[in-house]
Amino acid sequence: MSKIWFITGTSSGFGKNLALELLKQGETVIATARNLEKAQEIVEGHPNSLALALNVTSEIEIEQAVKQTIEHYGHIDVLVNNAGYGYFGAVEESDTAAVRQMFETNFWGLSSITNAFLPYFRKQKSGHIINITSIGGLDGSPGFGYYNATKFAVEGLMTALSKELSPLGIKVTNVEPGPFRTLWAGSSAFKASKMISDYDSTAHKTIETTEGFSGSQTGSPELAAKAIIEVSRSSEPPLHLLMGQNAFGRAKLKVDKLQEDMRKWSEISTHVDYGDENFWS
Repeated sequence: MSKIWFITGTSSGFGKNLALELLKQGETVIATARNLEKAQEIVEGHPNSLALALNVTSEIEIEQAVKQTIEHYGHIDVLVNNAGYGYFGAVEESDTAAVRQMFETNFWGLSSITNAFLPYFRKQKSGHIINITSIGGLDGSPGFGYYNATKFAVEGLMTALSKELSPLGIKVTNVEPGPFRTLWAGSSAFKASKMISDYDSTAHKTIETTEGFSGSQTGSPELAAKAIIEVSRSSEPPLHLLMGQNAFGRAKLKVDKLQEDMRKWSEISTHVDYGDENFWS
């Protein structure tokens, strides 16, 4: 059966490619973007779909978009939280105001649009919330600390929410891409203006490498869209969907390192409860 999809940030990248693939497959799409014209271009020729202007940092625009969606279709099947952007800079170099604004979009905007749809999901006792997070939400990298923080926050929030919604028949999936051929490392990213030479071999090197690969990343947004749709049709979709070989490899290294730390430090970790005083004597 055709589903009704609400997607944020469809002007480019994952959001745009997902919306286009869904329309090709006969699904109903509410395409949203700050620039209404870009959203309209996506749904042009698809009369059963809808384009809406939406800035996810605006509570008023969120309220209006959700209201229009429910009035138009009566329900919602899949919410895709895709709107967001990157910020490059060592933690010490980063501008606090710029970082806070990124949090407003990447985390608080996502949280607000999700909360606005939750009453309808709960009433239906069904639905799927798909969040485009990042491998950077599972594994931090020098030069992307604050961006990583927004995605770690999303991962934590949505992991808890998945457990709250599970008895209600509502699914949550965090999509965790590695490097894909989108505008994320190019025109969509913001960058710290301050440069501290002590970070040349860590943060600056990583940023330079990332920017150098922009436009030639191995990840295909078109194939990612197909993968996301495939997972959405599962009766038991995963909480974590690693996207791309880079992300898969980094996640495995992260798990291996966690297990190594657990084995190496198990004696310390497991002797800090009341009754363990003799261990420290």
